[in-house]
Amino acid sequence: MTGESPQSRAEKCAAILMERDAASRALGIEIAQIAPGQATLTLQVRDDMLNGHGICHGGMIFTLADSAFAFACNSYNERTVAQQNQITYLAPARYGDRLTATATEVARAGRSGTYDVTVTDQAGITIALMRGLARSVKGQHFEESSDPS
Repeated sequence: MTGESPQSRAEKCAAILMERDAASRALGIEIAQIAPGQATLTLQVRDDMLNGHGICHGGMIFTLADSAFAFACNSYNERTVAQQNQITYLAPARYGDRLTATATEVARAGRSGTYDVTVTDQAGITIALMRGLARSVKGQHFEESSDPS
């Protein structure tokens, strides 16, 4: 592939994904940083995200982590989906917290990738850890020339 630097490719993929990602947009998830194999996304915990215990619903935290994972593994302009995710909740998130999910590529070989995601609050407290396994599927997010001329 030519024509795009790895960073501009990652940024273009992120813009395309966010435009198509109605779920992340509806929750107010925002991209803070994107790079090849990496993504940092944020989410402000609203009252409609609280569970019966008055803390942030685990599904909301998982969604933020899963979205960061998706943006990281799709940063190479190869359509990539989740094969498996595992999350561990370590501390509660509360109303008004600003959560940050940072996804980092651990390994990538062939069609498979492994990514670790750390979710923290505004004080830097680790809320959750997630490991995502990715699998690339057919296609690209945008057409890219493979002609070196």
